[in-house]
Amino acid sequence: MAADAVSRRARRFLAASAGYLVAWQAAALAGLPRRSCVVLAVYGFVLHAVFGKAYSLVPSYFDRTLATPAAPAIHLPLAALAAGCLAVEPLAGVPDWVGVAGAVLWAGGVAVFVGALAWTLRDNPTGRETGTGGPNAHRESVDRYANAFVPVALAYLLAGSYATLATRVGGPRPMALGAAPTAHLLAAGVAALLVFAVGFRLFPRFLVAAPPRALVAVVLPAGALGPGVLAWHFYGGAWFRVGAVLEAVAVIGFGAAYAALFARSERRRVGLYGPLAGGVCGLAGVGLGVHFAFAGVAGGLTAVHFRLNALGFLGLTIVGATYQFYPPTVGSFPGASDRTALASIGLVGAGLAAELSGAIAGSTGAVTAGRASALAGALLFASLIGGVFAER
Repeated sequence: MAADAVSRRARRFLAASAGYLVAWQAAALAGLPRRSCVVLAVYGFVLHAVFGKAYSLVPSYFDRTLATPAAPAIHLPLAALAAGCLAVEPLAGVPDWVGVAGAVLWAGGVAVFVGALAWTLRDNPTGRETGTGGPNAHRESVDRYANAFVPVALAYLLAGSYATLATRVGGPRPMALGAAPTAHLLAAGVAALLVFAVGFRLFPRFLVAAPPRALVAVVLPAGALGPGVLAWHFYGGAWFRVGAVLEAVAVIGFGAAYAALFARSERRRVGLYGPLAGGVCGLAGVGLGVHFAFAGVAGGLTAVHFRLNALGFLGLTIVGATYQFYPPTVGSFPGASDRTALASIGLVGAGLAAELSGAIAGSTGAVTAGRASALAGALLFASLIGGVFAER
């Protein structure tokens, strides 16, 4: 019963994540402040998905059962309300206390999440025990290596959440973590690193193939070091360049590893195309980031850099994995099909391509069309997942 409750509550996190994805795309199309869009993307869409699947997957990957099954039920309202408060904070006329309340609620939710996982994993903190065996015994060394980076992601979550709180209520900060460095800590340090660590366990099983071990060996440490270097030395000369290169190595290496898995596999389920498209977007996104680090920031491209990474690399990977866990074809409602799911991936990918080309060419019409396409894809995704969850 406890496992069923955790699974049900994890689905609620994913439902909230899908809702925030739609809200983010609508806000971007409407031209809301960039800070609001970043909050909707990172705190709302990406991290709600991360929290939901982490409650389900991380304990089992460490050969444990979640010690506090009630934690997701306590965490979700705190996180969902916090993201909403932080998203409206930059809007005109919103009082300061709303942002403070959002930061306090977010910190409380993160304390519940980290506390639940830390207590669950207290006697296996590095994941040496993996629960891997039987037909997957040959994967144990990769699984153990990947597990060791999960605590690093949790440390980044604590750092980014502390910065979110300290910025609004005061308190000592070891470094000047503004909104942009904090977003990098949470998006790259938490979400992307967990995509790498969990992905190297999850996707080989989905695809029934083995990833190139050399890429696994490189991607995880690069993905663990990159966000910290970036945040500590944001726009700070040589070290900022080092951080950008490390993050690029991690994202491109993971994309290449997934492409190799895909090529080695005979499986072609619709969800498996999401991370493949996400890898292409990630290549473009970190390519822009390296360009910013070495040639200077180009104002017109910063927004598309963020969207390529958050909506493209992270977003399409999340969408694809979600379709794997909850196939639309199990639904009996209108539009519940692989074709609709593939259309949602295609609309988001095409929208990002239009945004990138529009930003390079200086065409606001292309950027607007791209964001409209991404909104349509997000609505399709949310309707499919919402329909599947409702029928369950």
